[in-house]
Amino acid sequence: MFQQSASAHFDPLELSAWVISDGTIGMEIQSLALARAVVGEPVVKRVRPRLPWRALPARAWLLPFLSLGPDGDALTPPWPDLLVGTGRIAAALSSAIRKASGGRTFTVQMQDPHLPPDRFDVIVVPEHDGYTAPNAVATLGSMHGVTAERLDALRATWAPRFAHLRRPLVVAIVGGSNRRYRLDVGAATALGRQLAPLTEEHGLAVVSSRRTGMAQETAIRQALAATDAYVWDGVSENPYLGLLSLADAIVVTPDSTNMATEALATGKPVHIVPLPGRPGKFGVFHANLERRGFTRPFRGAIESWSYSPPDDTERVAAIVRKALAERLPLGTTGRM
Repeated sequence: MFQQSASAHFDPLELSAWVISDGTIGMEIQSLALARAVVGEPVVKRVRPRLPWRALPARAWLLPFLSLGPDGDALTPPWPDLLVGTGRIAAALSSAIRKASGGRTFTVQMQDPHLPPDRFDVIVVPEHDGYTAPNAVATLGSMHGVTAERLDALRATWAPRFAHLRRPLVVAIVGGSNRRYRLDVGAATALGRQLAPLTEEHGLAVVSSRRTGMAQETAIRQALAATDAYVWDGVSENPYLGLLSLADAIVVTPDSTNMATEALATGKPVHIVPLPGRPGKFGVFHANLERRGFTRPFRGAIESWSYSPPDDTERVAAIVRKALAERLPLGTTGRM
């Protein structure tokens, strides 16, 4: 690995960067957010591993480049200055690229790579995972690109579209079932019935995700049928970020660290909906948020409190920029 002292002339925008993605939206969003915070717009390499490799752990990928199918992006030199990836598929390929580049490509891996940590330059993991390594950086939640500046811009665009909604405005962000939580029709109906009384004193907007499910969306819509709540139809332009920018308070289901972390970027009260299931590490994550005064449980009422929004993305980006300034000579590749 090249060594170089930090210089006043170091400009991360001069560096090339890749994001490796298997197309999983939640993972790609995190990688893009960090890469953009470090160097600007990266090149996204969406890969499609063949079977059985895409079902195997990273340590089983003995020939990673030969494991890729022809329907994804190729991974060939010149290798980038910076490589960011999330998850086990990205870990196997990032490790291989770092080796192929002779250690010149600076690799940032998000989530436990299930590989020796010295195969990466920085490993970014949420603190509730309990992962430790000399090059690991712990975060409260996930990486995201929701900043105060972006919210201001979104507010200007979306405010006219939702001018008919009463204030204060409560925005409910609804995810879906996963390995830890269950959002079945019964739970969706219960949530809709909990939200309905809020419309007596608040405006209410509900946005579902691609994981929610049609039956669950219908159950929520029916529970709110007698109210003036706005419920996204799932067909028109997704108002998720626009409504976050307009919200006076947010209610969010607990099944996604991305959704909770992005909601906290608003600095507005964030209520977490209890859902049935076995929360595991999600439960630790939400307990951490509540203990630090960021969130409160949703029990059918909106409370008021304040906090300084956490900004793990910029904190980690600053760590990566510093490391890049110390280790990478400029002008070796240029942007691609």
